Amino acid sequence: MYNPHNKRNSGMTGQKDKSDGIEEKVLEIKRVSKKTKGGNYISFTALVAVGDHKGQIGLGLQRGLEVPQAIKKAVRYARKRMITVALQEGTLPHDLKIKFKSAAIVLRPAPKGAGLKAGSVVRSILNLVGVTDASAKIIGSRNHLTNAYATMTALKMLKKRN
Repeated sequence: MYNPHNKRNSGMTGQKDKSDGIEEKVLEIKRVSKKTKGGNYISFTALVAVGDHKGQIGLGLQRGLEVPQAIKKAVRYARKRMITVALQEGTLPHDLKIKFKSAAIVLRPAPKGAGLKAGSVVRSILNLVGVTDASAKIIGSRNHLTNAYATMTALKMLKKRN
């Protein structure tokens, strides 16, 4: 039974842990089936992003026999591997275009009050990192996993502007 006050259930979608202020967002859950001699082996993979809305973001992809188990493992993985992103007054410091595998991501800063104009997992990741005004475009791929890793690579490459 799910209890929102139980610390063990903190891996659920959109939960915010009261102690550290880090929000968790499930980006994708896939059911994976593997043929074996004894029948089908079914597991689940969870792609999760965690962020504090102040410039820190982490991404985790883990498998489990059940969905909550996969989410919990992915959250633990993402929290351990959080990165700090250089932000400037709620937006990105400069334009950036990056190619990662089949995906190309274009990130552009926007003036204050313009809002976050991005789609798919890029919007979720930018929101969790604390970007309020930016524009993003995904080119070439509809794969959530590839787009998420491309966005993380782009955020790592951002440099603080003087």
